[in-house]
Amino acid sequence: MTDTTDARTAGSATPTEHTPAGRAPAMSRRETLEALSGILLGVFVSLLATTIVSTALPRIVADLGGSQHAYTWVVTAMLLTMTISTPLWGKLADLTDRKVLIQVALVITVVSAASAGFAQNMEMLITSRALQGIGAGGLMSLATVLMSDIISPRERGKYMGLMGGVMAVAQIGGPLLGGLITDSVGWRYTFFVGVPFAVVALFVLQKTLHLPARPARAVRIDYVGAALIAVGVALLLLWVTFAGDQFAWTSWQTAAMVGAAVLALVGAVLVERRAPEPIIPLHLFRNRTFVLSIVASAAVGVAMFGTAVFLAQYLQLARGMTPTQSGLQTIPMVVGTMLGGVVLGRIISRTGRYKAIMVGGAAVLSLSLFGMSTIGTDTSLVVVSVYLFGLGLSVGALMQNLVLATQNTLDLRDMGAGTATVAFFRSLGGAIGVSALGAVMAADVKERIADGLADLGVPAAALGGSTGSVPDMSALPAPVADVVAGAYTEGITGIFLVAVPMALVALVAICFVVEIPLGERSGIEQARDLTKEPETVTD
Repeated sequence: MTDTTDARTAGSATPTEHTPAGRAPAMSRRETLEALSGILLGVFVSLLATTIVSTALPRIVADLGGSQHAYTWVVTAMLLTMTISTPLWGKLADLTDRKVLIQVALVITVVSAASAGFAQNMEMLITSRALQGIGAGGLMSLATVLMSDIISPRERGKYMGLMGGVMAVAQIGGPLLGGLITDSVGWRYTFFVGVPFAVVALFVLQKTLHLPARPARAVRIDYVGAALIAVGVALLLLWVTFAGDQFAWTSWQTAAMVGAAVLALVGAVLVERRAPEPIIPLHLFRNRTFVLSIVASAAVGVAMFGTAVFLAQYLQLARGMTPTQSGLQTIPMVVGTMLGGVVLGRIISRTGRYKAIMVGGAAVLSLSLFGMSTIGTDTSLVVVSVYLFGLGLSVGALMQNLVLATQNTLDLRDMGAGTATVAFFRSLGGAIGVSALGAVMAADVKERIADGLADLGVPAAALGGSTGSVPDMSALPAPVADVVAGAYTEGITGIFLVAVPMALVALVAICFVVEIPLGERSGIEQARDLTKEPETVTD
């Protein structure tokens, strides 16, 4: 496998403040920041709509009478649709108007998030979150593609640091604001907070994001390939969610679901090979950096999503915190993410080096996950904060830089599809991680609670439901609450331990990435070179 296109000439120009000599930048710094403001505001809205409910989720599920499986599916449904829709958004970004696309994604995200606020049962809530995932998949992938349009790879590191800062603000402000709203006026209002931000984001994008016309391409969407990919991924996620609980891992249901998923994905590959505009261009898999970034991104997705989702349950059910308190406890992780994105991004832009930072990030991720697997109900919160800071720092070092390393090797025609494919596999890893780890945890917690209640001679009715339901800890007698707290602690720390090997997979994949000098031209500059008239050569 070889790395392609931009990477071959990225280091050939003599840079002057990271702009090739004799070439005026396509956009001034002011124009870049103005355009970036709308993009980052869209990212902020998407993340806020997601993170603001994280601390409220245990109470939401308890109020709506949901089970541990329902808790998992509130997250999995969004990850599933985000995963499935991401490649389609990326391909559309290569074929149509990217500005219109990100505005559409923004509207979908906010309208669906608001509809979740009116949910009267878990089914309606999960459906709304699934629709929200479609918009979120577009916002996250399109934001990164648009950054490649207006910023060169060499400069992109520090601007991606700004994205990391925005993500950190949303991750800090979301849980805190969600906890305060839940404790004061009720969890339903958390879903409506993003609406005014969305209106502002749409206005800013319309006023500041000005993209030049790109070479015309026929809009031919591979709907058959997209449908086969969606079916295959959905079946795999449904299998890892229900196997071991609704049916045995070795059963006819497993054979049917896995077999159908394999057939669908094999069919997708065959269709993609012949499609004029494939959703996932298969020739990209000849690019070594692209393949290794996919492996690392999927592993990071499992470790990141599959553990962070259940952190609120540890803090509220095992440690007895309120939603507001659990939101405050996540600050070390978010500060780590912000520092990792902003500081390390600037180092990358200044030095042009990114591999060592990613290797270090994967190592810290492995150590932090192992540390989290050792915590208990009486572990010092200072120690927990150190581990959470390490998790955040590693995410800041890895998530955007894996995309940067990939974009640095992609042809302009494949920038949208290639970028979205990396995000697709990261989301796929996260969705499988949440589903599989959530299923393992649900079975473990249910068994531990049943055994603990039996030892106390207390019937399962003491929980106000079955042993598989998410309990309201404030309504439980002290001995029963201790049993539940211990069960959730053991179940959640087990998830962190299972995630350690996935972090090691990411570390190994990154070690094999070949570091290529970062390119000096933005996507707009490359498009301008492709569309300008050829010069006449005379003797």
